[in-house]
Amino acid sequence: MSTLSTAWPAIGAAFAASLVEVVEAFTIVLAVGSTRGWRAAWTGTLAALALLAATVALVGPALLRVPIHTLQLVVGVLLLLFGLGWLRKAILRSGGVLALRDESALYDKATRELGEGASSSNARDWIGVITVFKAVLLEGMEVAFTVLAIGAGHDLILEASLGAAAACVLVLAIGMVLRQPLARVPENGLKFGVGILLTAFGVFWTGEGLGLRWPGAELALLALVALFAITGLATARLLRLRGPQRGRFA
Repeated sequence: MSTLSTAWPAIGAAFAASLVEVVEAFTIVLAVGSTRGWRAAWTGTLAALALLAATVALVGPALLRVPIHTLQLVVGVLLLLFGLGWLRKAILRSGGVLALRDESALYDKATRELGEGASSSNARDWIGVITVFKAVLLEGMEVAFTVLAIGAGHDLILEASLGAAAACVLVLAIGMVLRQPLARVPENGLKFGVGILLTAFGVFWTGEGLGLRWPGAELALLALVALFAITGLATARLLRLRGPQRGRFA
């Protein structure tokens, strides 16, 4: 049984990770809708969501048949690798080593590229459909992986799914009202937080998969979050103090 001490971090991690991915996908959907027409944008979006739903429906039940300790170990290692990747990039961006992601610039670039030849597009613009399909499928797969990975370890798939669904509804509601890229979303800050949460979950699940009994049980997860947050922020500050070092890291 899950407790609030693990449910809320799971909901928060799924929400933040999904928010980042949905914002990135929405930028492409908006660009296609503005240049190639909303029919192409919605066709690509719905096709990708249908494929994602079918994939999750197949994979989700299969996870329930895996022994819990094996599942925790595998999921923990995957989450750890995934989270460290997010955290590394967020630290490098916060430290000034990598450039921050600019949704407005990416939107402008996408609209320029998609606008070429728009006058010759037919009623069903397959360029727009395929562009949206790939973007939504890629970002959606990352959302699905995050939800399944976070939820599988301690029977928290429902809680993680609720966090992801809330992020999707929020981005779509705000985005469709504004009809412009959500450039003001503090994306690097969100990625920093997601990297911390996923890394903490990864260490926690890996430990449990190896049979480790964490002091304080689920409360140890909060201590891991604090540890990685302090380490990440301190590393980013150290990079800023050392000055610009672009190109030093991949």
